[in-house]
Amino acid sequence: MNNTNNYAVQEDEIDLRELFKTLVKHKMKIVLITLAVTISAVIYALSAPKVYEAKAILRIGEYKTENSNDKVVLSDANVLSKELGILYIDILKNAKDKEAKIDRIEVPKNQKNFLEITANGSSNKAAETEIQKVVDYVQEKHKKVLDDVKNIYEARAKQVEGKLMLLKTKTLPSLQEKIGRYKKDVAVYEANFLDVQSNLKKIKVSNPTLATLQINEQRYLADIIIKLKDSLESFENQKNNIEVVEIEKLEEELKALKVLMEPYNYKNTEIVGAIMTNEYPIKPKKSLIVAVSFVTGLILSIFFVFFLEFIRNDKNER
Repeated sequence: MNNTNNYAVQEDEIDLRELFKTLVKHKMKIVLITLAVTISAVIYALSAPKVYEAKAILRIGEYKTENSNDKVVLSDANVLSKELGILYIDILKNAKDKEAKIDRIEVPKNQKNFLEITANGSSNKAAETEIQKVVDYVQEKHKKVLDDVKNIYEARAKQVEGKLMLLKTKTLPSLQEKIGRYKKDVAVYEANFLDVQSNLKKIKVSNPTLATLQINEQRYLADIIIKLKDSLESFENQKNNIEVVEIEKLEEELKALKVLMEPYNYKNTEIVGAIMTNEYPIKPKKSLIVAVSFVTGLILSIFFVFFLEFIRNDKNER
């Protein structure tokens, strides 16, 4: 058993020596092949087109509602990212002669109202321009939404102003005129009532028949006076309700609508800060290409010399 182990160790030592001798023997081939692959990689890295990257964080716009605590976001971030991905990545992925392309559009982690847009181009300016196209599209789309909301608020404000104008210029003057007329009528009928009452006292004994007629007339006048006063009270209540309640309510509503129409309550989609670029291109990564090529060339050259040695030994054995 010990002899067998010694023989195996001896065989291993022989193999390692043979391998080392083979490497020394063909060291120039290894060096030349490795240099050739490495130099080719260097040439490629220097001649390959440069690719620059630009990034932008997009904040999706919003507008304020009548409830002061609520804001409506103009688009769902996930839906918008898919739409933009179709328009600016999927449809344009096979386009030729483009200086820049959108690489990805995604929603940042744990963010609901933001988009991250990345573009690659032959220069920073080209990549920035491509991102700006996406931003312009989104802003134009969201501007239409904001304009529609503004138009709705403006239309409602005009309706409220029209109601206020109608109440102040027609309804209130009409009620005031009725109140004045009814007050005069009440005064006239009350004066007639007093006249009848005075005459009744004079003729009550001397002319009972005429007195009966006067009593009926007095009752008729009393009924009219009561009805006139009821109508007068109703008109005054309407007037007070319009002045104290309706007009104040409409003025508050108009004020709230005008506040909602202020520019600071409308925010279109915009870039957070500015489009971010790098001074150096992201591709090609020269140092990585050269390092990988060097290692690859070294491995290939070693494999190649071992393969040659194997073929040579096989021929010699035959």
